[in-house]
Amino acid sequence: MKREPERAGAEPSTLWGRIACLWAAAFAGLHFYWAVGGDVGLSVSAGPLATERPLWFVVAGLWGVGALCLLGALLAWLLARSRLRGVPALLARWLGWGVSTLLLARGIGIEMLLLTNTTHLDTSVSVGQRTWTLALWNPWFIAGGVAFGLATLRARRHTDAEPPPTSRR
Repeated sequence: MKREPERAGAEPSTLWGRIACLWAAAFAGLHFYWAVGGDVGLSVSAGPLATERPLWFVVAGLWGVGALCLLGALLAWLLARSRLRGVPALLARWLGWGVSTLLLARGIGIEMLLLTNTTHLDTSVSVGQRTWTLALWNPWFIAGGVAFGLATLRARRHTDAEPPPTSRR
């Protein structure tokens, strides 16, 4: 009879999946807070849209992004599962790499554009928006990209290292 070792915490292969899941759930919660009328932090990220709140912005930009973040949390939870195999595991890894790439490109790309001022920003982007984007929002996207990337990398290593399941008779 094979005994399982006692676990004090999350295994390294599942830790990053759990972190990515928490990251996505927190971001979803923030968007849902904004969608129901909350405004803390929205004005420095969305500028004039935060005060005007057109219907398309609330539906797509707040509720829609919140829903996508919940799907991201589900993906991260799947990446943290050690028993995921076959096509679901392959699909989860592809999606994990895609989410990681998207978040890193958004965070690093906008950071570089703002730091180098290659876009020659007009006056519609306030100094406050620029500061908060550089100091909070872009690092937040980069952290999410790193978490999803490490969750995907760990999920691949974990499933590749395990022997295939054997049938019992």
